[in-house]
Amino acid sequence: MRRRHNRRTPHSIAEPALNAITLANDDPDDRKNAKPERGDRIEEQLAFKSRFVLVFGEISDKLALATCRRLLALSEESEAPISMLISSPGGHVESGDAIHDVIRFIRAPVTAIGTGWVASAGAHIFLAVPKERRVCLPNTRFMIHQPAGGAGGQATDIAIQAKEILRTRERIARVISVQTGQPLEKVVADMERDFWMSADEAVAYGIVSRVIERQKDLA
Repeated sequence: MRRRHNRRTPHSIAEPALNAITLANDDPDDRKNAKPERGDRIEEQLAFKSRFVLVFGEISDKLALATCRRLLALSEESEAPISMLISSPGGHVESGDAIHDVIRFIRAPVTAIGTGWVASAGAHIFLAVPKERRVCLPNTRFMIHQPAGGAGGQATDIAIQAKEILRTRERIARVISVQTGQPLEKVVADMERDFWMSADEAVAYGIVSRVIERQKDLA
């Protein structure tokens, strides 16, 4: 069963996930049959040189692979800071876990920059970074909630899946509590429904350290 951080929102579903890797975020088989344009190669070189990683759209296995590959490559190239720009409605819990863990695994420090919306599994990725390196742009919205997933099959299988969802909810709640300083009981209560926050509210909650407006504010 693939558990998902479902997003229940009146807005339309975001476009497919994007990443600063551009070509590397495409299917490997597709890349074999397509010669990169000169502009794409230049964009790729500049993206790598800037040490920016974009995590845009639904969190999926494909996005996780591309993002983790870029993080590992940048960290191997240099231990200089990496900036990760995140705008995501959420997605697969396990894919979010992979990005979250790799951020903490690599040697290079990562700064998370929220923009658009940082929701569900997107917020889980955002919280992989220490609070002092978590910032957002003024119009960013944040949302946390409990994971959801469908259960089917035999009664025993349904019970196993339901138990696993509850364990995942507790694990994610503990991450939020530790990273924000909020009491675990409050986090669990807030996650019962979609809990939306503006940029300033996210600062007060402890998700974000500060709101920035310009790239120079990262310094």
